[in-house]
Amino acid sequence: MVNEGVISRLRADLEVEAKRLGFVAFGLAPAAEDRETAARLDTWLGEGMHGSMAWMEERTYHRRSPQGLWPEAQSVIALGMSYAPAADPLALAGHGKVGRISAYAQGADYHDVVKKALKALARWLVAEAAKRGLEGTSVKVFTDTAPVMEKPLASAAGLGWQGKHSNMVSQSHGSWLLLGEIYTTLAFASGAPGADHCGSCTACQTACPTDAFPAPYRLDARRCISYLTIEHKGPIPLEFRRALGNRIYGCDDCLAVCPWNKFASAASANKAFLPRAELSQPRLEELLALDDAGFRKLFSGSPIKRIGRDRFVRNCLYAAGNSGELELVAQIAELVDDPDEAVADAARWALAELTPA
Repeated sequence: MVNEGVISRLRADLEVEAKRLGFVAFGLAPAAEDRETAARLDTWLGEGMHGSMAWMEERTYHRRSPQGLWPEAQSVIALGMSYAPAADPLALAGHGKVGRISAYAQGADYHDVVKKALKALARWLVAEAAKRGLEGTSVKVFTDTAPVMEKPLASAAGLGWQGKHSNMVSQSHGSWLLLGEIYTTLAFASGAPGADHCGSCTACQTACPTDAFPAPYRLDARRCISYLTIEHKGPIPLEFRRALGNRIYGCDDCLAVCPWNKFASAASANKAFLPRAELSQPRLEELLALDDAGFRKLFSGSPIKRIGRDRFVRNCLYAAGNSGELELVAQIAELVDDPDEAVADAARWALAELTPA
């Protein structure tokens, strides 16, 4: 039988090591299925609110619980890394000459940064467990790219709670946490789940430009600008194009208005997420000129690279159409015959918006 004292001391040392590796939030959750969480997932998928993200539906069984993905898992180590921005993410709203990129995507690719720290922590855990007589400990690490319900697990582990915008909210770090998980065969005692402190606040609901929240705590991805600019392929529906404004990758509006952000400090953010100068206020005239090679060069090491040149230039054309900047017309006109139909369609729309006559 495992000595509870050994497990308890290992847990305490694990948290210290996690903080050393750059995680500002740490907690433990059970690996068994939470029926309420699984039922909410089933309802959300059943209503089609995941849009074209078929991969969410294809691996529903694995997503429903950690043990659905890995039956041997006994505990989930939930971790959060801060990317709290120093500048106001809404400051560039209405600036026609530039595009707006979500705060998390202005620096290094979080997949790489968080995964590297997770792997280092996982290696430490296996080695330390063996030193303490817990040989045979196994682990698996995840951040965003696997069928893992990261936000419910983080909430269950006490990192915070899922706010009315459906994202994590922390009393210490606001809405600016990137999440990662380590599944392990070690049976750690779980912490208390995070308590909901949204209260009567509806700031995130009213801030959404596309009314993507049919109710508090429920997101219809099909109306969400982050989904439309990142996950959605092909032309973006006409009804949302003007609402995009100058957002060219993601949307921070519902996160940025959260009152809990007043407790978040940019000083706690991982330095890897500091904005690159060329991505903090990118000029549309330069972005519209990108070919595939130029796109790959500009966004090397960035999460933006994964959507490809065509989808990104499509987004920039919508921003150009909303800009009121007639000086962009010549560049836009060069793209009306682009080989990618979504780009060509966006160019035609932008021209019609800027030169309706």
